[in-house]
Amino acid sequence: MMCLHYETFSTLECRSAALRVTFSTNKNMKYFKTIAIFQYPAEYAVLQLLFEQEEIRYFFMNETMISVFPFYSNAFGGIHLKVHVEDVEEAEEIIKNLDRPSNLKIV
Repeated sequence: MMCLHYETFSTLECRSAALRVTFSTNKNMKYFKTIAIFQYPAEYAVLQLLFEQEEIRYFFMNETMISVFPFYSNAFGGIHLKVHVEDVEEAEEIIKNLDRPSNLKIV
């Protein structure tokens, strides 16, 4: 599932293969929790793919604004990774696994 945040319209659009939902962030933001903050979009590219594979409900708040104005990242408080409260444990486990050393080497 892929979720996008549109700051201008204050809505959250979530997409998956079988489901497409748009709802007001004012009512449903309480179901999402910030579990990480990034400065630039490149920092979470791999994480985004892993979340989509595991069908974790998430979105990145401030992503659009920082993509347009990258030097404003600190002013906006970074890009907040928001995960649905039911998926927080699984998402944190994926992040923890990324921090573990592996046998893969960049050459």
